[in-house]
Amino acid sequence: MIDTLRLTAEEANGLLERREVSSSELFAAYRAAIDERDGELHCYLRLCDGEGGDGIPIALKDVISTQGVHTTAGSKILESYVPVFDATVAAKCKARGLRLLGKTNTDEFAMGSSSENSAFGPSRNPWDPSRVPGGSGGGSAAAVSAGLAPWALGSDTGGSIKQPAALCGIVGLRPTYGTVSRYGIVAFASSLDQVGPTTKTVRDCALLYSIIAGRDECDSTTVELPEHVELPNEDGLRGLRVGVPKELNKAEGIEPGVAAAVEAAIAQLEELGAEVGECALPLSVEFGMPCYYLIAPAEASSNLARYDGVRYGYRADAEERLEMYERTRNEGFGDEPKRRIMVGTYALSAGYYDAYYGQAQKVRTVIKREHDALFETFDALVSPTSPTVAFPLGARTADPIAMYLSDLLTIPSCMAGLPGLSIPCGLSEGLPVGLQLVGPQFAENTLFRIGHALEQALGFDPVPERLRA
Repeated sequence: MIDTLRLTAEEANGLLERREVSSSELFAAYRAAIDERDGELHCYLRLCDGEGGDGIPIALKDVISTQGVHTTAGSKILESYVPVFDATVAAKCKARGLRLLGKTNTDEFAMGSSSENSAFGPSRNPWDPSRVPGGSGGGSAAAVSAGLAPWALGSDTGGSIKQPAALCGIVGLRPTYGTVSRYGIVAFASSLDQVGPTTKTVRDCALLYSIIAGRDECDSTTVELPEHVELPNEDGLRGLRVGVPKELNKAEGIEPGVAAAVEAAIAQLEELGAEVGECALPLSVEFGMPCYYLIAPAEASSNLARYDGVRYGYRADAEERLEMYERTRNEGFGDEPKRRIMVGTYALSAGYYDAYYGQAQKVRTVIKREHDALFETFDALVSPTSPTVAFPLGARTADPIAMYLSDLLTIPSCMAGLPGLSIPCGLSEGLPVGLQLVGPQFAENTLFRIGHALEQALGFDPVPERLRA
């Protein structure tokens, strides 16, 4: 019997290579797990039959276009949309024989930190189904955590891979902006969106990143990787320098249990041979969030203008064209996209562009330079991924600001276009705590090395306690 709860993608690949199981048997094992547990967790919006592949199964966040398979972005306005092409990352997975298990739940248009903004209902955390799995990619993170997929792809704009990974006790990578194609990804904020892996281990994360990364002629923002992706093997960290930004580690709202788990992991870094020193990111932390909530909504208002009922997706009944536009967007969008569209439209409007969006872009440059200055001294930075462990469903839905603060620690590096890796580093109140590692551009191999060494030293069990036999 295949234990999908503990099986890593690397181990699954080994089973296939040794012909101990067939691809069909492996796929069937995950479908059986989905049938058993997804009714409670609601990780998937749509299941697939996995045709055309002979390798490991994979789940894709439902902002990734898949030919012939509904792609909704968690929104009523795209409920009927079936792409006629594959996103580049989906095509790359297919070319490697990965079999599509299904499309995972997401906050609508990837806007949210809890997966509660989905038009199709919230996902739940496998560690405690009364709590959120994080967002926007909570469906992907929860599926991997609960053994409903060996690995999955998510998308990250301000923390939507790292934060759900932290809350669900798994590994999540937001790659360097431009190393993974955005072609075929339902756009939220084009200068921030990036696709990345969610996995059980750091080695799985590196392997999946190696599959999806690289230059794509369909996306002019992509680049060739300056070095091959390496699967980490070394346990020691001698010679590496790790910075501890005080503003990210002492920020208001970080729970004591989260702080304690991260501090213990930082001490473990020193035992592994890394040089650890305190540093500062005052401007990035103070202005990162307000800067993000000007740039991201502004770009969203532009990207979401295409959903008007004319070309695809939901169309409201109306006698007049303008009435059809208005009713389609009013009925098709949920509260959070509407909120961000209105903020973004205001920021881009005549007379306010330079004062808001233009100024935010200048601040973004300052944030990037502040990070770059630290990387002249350090190879990586470390902090909590999320200020808190998974919070109860409904606890923040009536308070958008409290919800936005869930991404306080992940947003600064996203604004700078830098890679970030979240790994589980312990428990607080019986729930996972995530540790965030941030590096300079194209430093994924360094993050994998540090993450793998910590993973081995900490020995965190990623299987939710309630699901352990």
